[in-house]
Amino acid sequence: MIFIGLTGWGDHDSLYTELSNKKDKLMTYASHFPIVELDATYYAIQRTSTIEKWCQETPESFKFVVKAHQFMTGHSDYRDYYDSIKDVFIAFKDMLKPMQERNKLAFVLLQFPPWFDCTSKNIRYVKFATELLKPYKIAVEFRNQTWFQDEYKEETLSFLHDSELIHSICDEPNAGIGSIPFVNRVTDDIAFIRLHGRNVHGWTQQNRTSDEWREVRYLYDYNKDELAWLKRQVDILKHKTKHIYIVFNNNSGGHAAGNAKTFIDLMDIEYSGLFPKQLKLF
Repeated sequence: MIFIGLTGWGDHDSLYTELSNKKDKLMTYASHFPIVELDATYYAIQRTSTIEKWCQETPESFKFVVKAHQFMTGHSDYRDYYDSIKDVFIAFKDMLKPMQERNKLAFVLLQFPPWFDCTSKNIRYVKFATELLKPYKIAVEFRNQTWFQDEYKEETLSFLHDSELIHSICDEPNAGIGSIPFVNRVTDDIAFIRLHGRNVHGWTQQNRTSDEWREVRYLYDYNKDELAWLKRQVDILKHKTKHIYIVFNNNSGGHAAGNAKTFIDLMDIEYSGLFPKQLKLF
């Protein structure tokens, strides 16, 4: 089964042209796509009541790919808020219980920062983090080229496979040490592809605030040839794994939703179990 969706549901204005109540965005989103990558959990550990609300606002078969909190991946320091890193993991796991109980949790995404390189220390941390997240299923995304340099690539993939971790296959600019190549391999019975766009200038842009950087980093519109290339990669994966999750993360210019819908048509997919689309009254 191939599941296609977007990162978040708030930034895709093209989906909500007929929506009168902005509070209904998630329900409207769930009339278009069967999955979403939940990135709000990267910025804050959400209240259990919020997770329950999101579960209620989505169809029974809907799935969430949940991004780990930034404290868990070393993007920022937990010590002003928690006594130990283990406390962060405990709070995060408790947050997910309603989603797991409703069978709406696809897996947790551990996306590590560009400075998280391939070292013994960092390999130990991946093991530590994934152990703390058990029994949840986990995907790992690296953003440092050292993990996939010739001398480490096969060892990295073997490590993920032996640890029963999902390898996050990334389409992103080939832009130096803080990026990784598209490695179309599976390490689990789930394949996971994240499409960040190919904006080399935006990916490497310096001297911007974090908000400005985010606005340009994922500014990209995949063309038909690039989506056809992606289809060929997915066709390869179909023979190697049971389920494929594909998330379009090129949100900055509002292109993700259109690209994802075009790709659904290209793959000749028609989803059942979505919410019915809202009808225009006039």
